[in-house]
Amino acid sequence: MTEARTAVLRDAASGGTIAERVVLGMGFWSRFRGLMGRAELPAGEGLYLPDTGIHMLFMRFPIDALFVGPADPAGERPVLAVRHALPPWRGLVLLVRGAQGVVELPAGTIAAAGLAVGSRVRLDP
Repeated sequence: MTEARTAVLRDAASGGTIAERVVLGMGFWSRFRGLMGRAELPAGEGLYLPDTGIHMLFMRFPIDALFVGPADPAGERPVLAVRHALPPWRGLVLLVRGAQGVVELPAGTIAAAGLAVGSRVRLDP
């Protein structure tokens, strides 16, 4: 089995690290499974999915969701929507128009990083 590809999520304005290890869930199974079945998402970790919507079914813990637009030539992505502390088992999270991906993070990460709609982030290898 090959190791999952990962990236570092950074605030494009400050260069500060938001999450040290973001798994890039690009394949069918990693997108299908997401974070379901996990007991937790440790601080500093996350999951990037190239999707416009997510669900919280079969989740055991709350998460933050950072919806991002397409990357520009410098690799920066605009933050199009943020969802704080999505509770487990609450069903679908509404689609975000224009989003080309979502980063799932431990609850509280978005607020701690000071991210909001209009911020810019990078997923660096």
